[in-house]
Amino acid sequence: MKKHSTINSVVYHSFVIAFGFVMIYPIIWMIASSLKPEAEIFQNAASLIPSVLRWENYATGWEGFGRVGFEVFFTNSLLITGMVVIGSLFSSSLVAFAFARLNFKFKKSLFACLLATVMLPMQVTLIPQYIIFYNLGWVNTFYPLIVPAFIGGIPFFIFLMIQFIRGIPKELDEAAVIDGCTTYGIFWRIILPLTKPALVTVAIFSFMWSWDDFFSALIYLNSPELYTVALALANFLDSSDATAWGPLLAMSSLSLLPQFLLFMFFQKYLVQGVATTGLK
Repeated sequence: MKKHSTINSVVYHSFVIAFGFVMIYPIIWMIASSLKPEAEIFQNAASLIPSVLRWENYATGWEGFGRVGFEVFFTNSLLITGMVVIGSLFSSSLVAFAFARLNFKFKKSLFACLLATVMLPMQVTLIPQYIIFYNLGWVNTFYPLIVPAFIGGIPFFIFLMIQFIRGIPKELDEAAVIDGCTTYGIFWRIILPLTKPALVTVAIFSFMWSWDDFFSALIYLNSPELYTVALALANFLDSSDATAWGPLLAMSSLSLLPQFLLFMFFQKYLVQGVATTGLK
């Protein structure tokens, strides 16, 4: 029995390791190719070991383009992403608490509208949103990328928080009311601390989605000094086959670093927030 169990364990872990390598192979190839000479990237694409380490690719890529260095693009992305995370946490927690705990008129109708917006493709709302932001004079600013997060711009996060809060026993609210807690006190002292896993999940997803967002930045940002990392990477591509692949892959590798660090430090809360629905 012990021998059979050991064999099963070896087979299982071998399969998981092999499957994991296949999944991360594109990332490994990108990092390895970012250190290769330009001519070797596609001529010797199967090899992950560069013949010569070209650290110059990172220096060249960091210089950026149009007299704007990549430090500006990283600063823009960090600013936008940080504000989106704060806005998503603020709006999703408040709206979710209202739907999960409070009673008010048209609650069911508004919740149905929330579910409808979750299923609504962003292409449907793209033109009306652009008209609104254009009339407000917000085109070519960061406002269209940041402000929607503060007014519940991502309904999926609200729905996630609602489901999590519903799993918290209402007896805790009743006990807090007996102790003299107000509605705000219940939210701040009882609900918010208990929704920490869900809040971390919202923060991670909003960070990743905002950091990788290319389409919104392409629509609303026109000046190179306002470009995000995703938009700046696209400018390395050249339609005349003169693409600087080395610097492009180098900066692409660096762009993964913030997401990798975020996931590495908070993956425990991410798994807990997705897998649970509240207190057990």
